[in-house]
Amino acid sequence: MIRRHSEEEIKNRLFRGKLVILTGARQTGKTTLLKSIHAGMGEESLFLNCDELSVREMLSVRSASELRLIAGNKKLIIIDEAQRVPELGITLKLFADEIKEVQVIASGSSALGLSDTIFEPLTGRKFEITLPPVTIKEVLEYTGYAGTRSTLENYVIYGMYPAVITEQFDKRGLLRELSSSYLYKDVLMFRDLRRSEVIEKLLQLLAYQTGSLVSLNELASKLGIDIGTVSRYIDLMEKSFIIFRLPPFKRNLRNEITKMRKIYFYDTGIRNSVISDFSPLNQRQDAGALWENFVISERIKFLMNKSDRPNLYFWRTQQGQETDLVEEIDGRLSGYEIKLSEKSAGRLPVTFLNTYKDAKADFITRENFLMQASEWK
Repeated sequence: MIRRHSEEEIKNRLFRGKLVILTGARQTGKTTLLKSIHAGMGEESLFLNCDELSVREMLSVRSASELRLIAGNKKLIIIDEAQRVPELGITLKLFADEIKEVQVIASGSSALGLSDTIFEPLTGRKFEITLPPVTIKEVLEYTGYAGTRSTLENYVIYGMYPAVITEQFDKRGLLRELSSSYLYKDVLMFRDLRRSEVIEKLLQLLAYQTGSLVSLNELASKLGIDIGTVSRYIDLMEKSFIIFRLPPFKRNLRNEITKMRKIYFYDTGIRNSVISDFSPLNQRQDAGALWENFVISERIKFLMNKSDRPNLYFWRTQQGQETDLVEEIDGRLSGYEIKLSEKSAGRLPVTFLNTYKDAKADFITRENFLMQASEWK
C-alpha cells in the first residue's frame, strides 16, 4: 500500500492540545488513512463512522459527562464522515474544552460541509490537514524511479486518485463515476444547488482553458448566467477540492498582469474525464497545458502535505513573458517554468530575473520531472 505523507503529518499533531480536522475530496483515501492510524493505536483508539445512524445520534449529545461515557478509557477517538452530524462543532468543542485528555480526529469530504458545522465553533482549537489525491513523490517511494518513469504518462492521463491507480481494467469508467457521482455531490448538495448542467458546463470550459488566463465575464457570457454566480460556483468547486486558482504575482509593475486568474484541476484524470478525452500525450492538442496542470498540481499536493505552505502565484507580463508557478515564502521567490519537452524549454523571462534578482528558477520538463520531484523538500 502506498504510504501517505499526511499520515505522519497527522501523527505529529496528536496529543498537542488541539483537535485534528482532516478534509479532502471524496475518494482520496481519508478513511483508509484513518483506519491505519486507528490500527496503530490498538485498544486505545475508537473509530466512529458517521454513515451509521446510531453513531450520528450518539454524537448529537450536548453534555461533557455523556461524551466521557462514549470515550471510556480510549485515548484517541476518530470520527469519520463528520459532516453528516448536524452541529458536530459544538460536540467537538466540548471535547476540546472539557475532555482534553482525549485526542479527537474528525474527517469530512470537503470544506463545504464542515465549514458551518465544525470550523466556526473550533477557532483556535484545531489543526487542519487536507489529504489530496496521491502525490508523485508518494508513488516514487512506493514503486521506485524506474517503475514510476515507465508509467508517468498514465498518471498524467488518468490522474492520481488511489482507486484509479490500482484499477487495472476500466480507469475511464471509474473516473467518470468519480467525477459525476462523487465530486459534484458536495457542490450540488451544498445550499441545495439544482443546476448540475451549468456546473458541468463550467467545469468543461475551465478544463479547456487550463493554463490560460480565465475571464469570469467570458465564462458568464458563455453560460448565460451572471458573473456573481460564476464566481460563487468556482468558489464552491475550489472548496470541494476539484479545482484551485492561482493569482498573478505582482509588485505594482506597469507591465505585469494584475487581475486575471489561472485555474487548474487538482487531478488531471478528473480534468480529462470532464472533457471525455483520455488520448495519449502525442495525440493531444492540449498536451502542453495538461502537462503544466499535472506538474503544478503535483507541486501543490506536495506542499499540502507540509505544515509550512508558501504563497503561490503565476507571473506574466502584458507582453506575454511568463513564469508558470511562483512560490513565495519568507520573502524568498522560486519560479518554475514548465514544458513538456526539453526541446521546447528555453529560459525564464529575463524581465522576471532582472526584476526579482534574488529569485531562484527551475525548468521542469518530462525528462527531469521525476528527479526534481524526488528532491522536493
